Amino acid sequence: MHDHAHGIREGDSRRLLAVSLALTGTVLVVQVVGAILTGSLALLADAAHMLMDGAALVVALIASVVAARPADDRRTYGYQRAEVLGALVNGLVLLGLCVWIGIEAITRIASPAGTEVSGGWMLAVAAVGLAANMVAAWLLRHAQKHSMNVRGAYLEVLGDMLGSVAVIVAAVVILVTGWTLADAIASLLIAAFIVPRAIGLLREVFSVLSESAPQGTRVTEIREHLRGAPGVRDVHDVHVWQLTRGAPVFTAHVVVEHDVLERGGSAALLTSLQGCLAEHFDVAHSTFQLETVGHEDRDAAHH
Repeated sequence: MHDHAHGIREGDSRRLLAVSLALTGTVLVVQVVGAILTGSLALLADAAHMLMDGAALVVALIASVVAARPADDRRTYGYQRAEVLGALVNGLVLLGLCVWIGIEAITRIASPAGTEVSGGWMLAVAAVGLAANMVAAWLLRHAQKHSMNVRGAYLEVLGDMLGSVAVIVAAVVILVTGWTLADAIASLLIAAFIVPRAIGLLREVFSVLSESAPQGTRVTEIREHLRGAPGVRDVHDVHVWQLTRGAPVFTAHVVVEHDVLERGGSAALLTSLQGCLAEHFDVAHSTFQLETVGHEDRDAAHH
């Protein structure tokens, strides 16, 4: 069996998500109280982002548990697509959050009169948020490489971490100069940072749902590699897609010489082809239909 997790098991990912959720929830309370006490829009925006981080982590945990359920007669590939749906929710939430932050910031910039922000408390609370997000990002850094769902949560943590940096800078500006509009500008910077990452996550989700070939997969190269196997004359009707991040699926029709089947070499050939894909192209789940020369499926031969 090929191990895509490279040492990161699903149970480990769930534990990391749970620890990150506990950190997020604790800091969220601190940030909300701090936003109320200081009157900081940037801190409130960062608290809202932290709330969305918590929601994303909850979705990630639920999706991770559901995805671990075994396949059945109705869902023959199991429930791994639950991770993709979780990532879809995360991406949409991020975009909605950006709209809210942008509207609130522009409103405050347009009407700055009477705006008071306590820079000292703002700085202290933002520093606590930054520390917590750094810990959460460190915990999730390896697992996010192998799970689209964990990656969605990881990107939100990164976004909130840089958001905390923006709040800290705004707080320092307010303390030094008294210019409270730095708070609203920091809010816009938080939104600007979130948008491209949310779009990138949604693009990856739609790529999976549309069953496109995984990014970086060269179908022509795979086909030519398989054609070089002993006894193989042609490879056609090739399809490559992924159930979720790190779970590519490959199917193809393989045209072989007559003597391959006559001498009972089909099992050895299948084992060789599957091992080739797993070793060279990191594809652990592959299915081949063997056809002899002259009897290939002509309807599919154009693929």
